[in-house]
Amino acid sequence: MATMEVILTEDIHRLGNAGDVVKVKAGFGRNFLLPQGKAMLATSSRVKEIEHKRRVISEIQKRAIAEFREIERRVKAVELVFEMQAGAEGKLFGSVTNADVAARLAAAGVEIERRKIVIPEPIKSVGEHPITVRLHREVQTPLVVKVIASGVPATAEAEAAEPEGLETEERRDDHEDDE
Repeated sequence: MATMEVILTEDIHRLGNAGDVVKVKAGFGRNFLLPQGKAMLATSSRVKEIEHKRRVISEIQKRAIAEFREIERRVKAVELVFEMQAGAEGKLFGSVTNADVAARLAAAGVEIERRKIVIPEPIKSVGEHPITVRLHREVQTPLVVKVIASGVPATAEAEAAEPEGLETEERRDDHEDDE
């Protein structure tokens, strides 16, 4: 059986990742990989070029990871405390979203895209909730979001503002319609 060496230009399941030099059957390479643009022939000059590109990419990733580590340090310094209106059982009237967390971090001077903030389940209750900030596949920061109840809930305020014995215009209008 004839085989040939090719350099993959994209990830192929069960064969390899982009940039890998692999041996494949000649027919598979000639009839599928090369025409589809999924691979190129592995000549000595191309192999050297790919190795050089890998070194360059590796250096770029090392610098990027160092920058993400600095951002991670700044993110960990921010205390995420949200004061939200909540009911008697600690249920929030609304929720804390990744956009809220991103806005709070931005206010503290750390700009992070909201899609990089992972909240495992919606935050809809008072307490401490774990979240993760994924800056890079190698740099993931666990954080804790603290949610505390603020003042009197909106429904309790409405009931407190309206004494039981007095009727408002809306209630009187409702009773007049019944008659």
